[in-house]
Amino acid sequence: MSNKQSVLGYAKKTYHTQPDHPFHHFPGYIALRHGAAGSWYALVMNVPRERLGIPGAGAVDVLDVKLPPEKVQALQKKPGFLPAYHMDKTHWISIVLDDSVADDLVCSLMDESFELTR
Repeated sequence: MSNKQSVLGYAKKTYHTQPDHPFHHFPGYIALRHGAAGSWYALVMNVPRERLGIPGAGAVDVLDVKLPPEKVQALQKKPGFLPAYHMDKTHWISIVLDDSVADDLVCSLMDESFELTR
């Protein structure tokens, strides 16, 4: 689950989600929604490392998910997690899709976000 295609495949298999591209200026950003016009439960983005405060050149894929605030705070202290990019930082968190977070944890957090955003 350490890359964008794995995340999209999990969303399609588990929730029958079709990718949505809501931002005209950022066609690579992908919203994962409850149904065609439903609320987002996740957002996949390719963000320049410098905007995220991550060393190195180029961009990295991140997955934003919604979680309870206390879980967001706890996870931000762990490698592979950052304050949410482009979302409310109290309820959302960014997961860096670079193998720094175990696949089963990424799946579990997507599942939790899916339930919280129903």
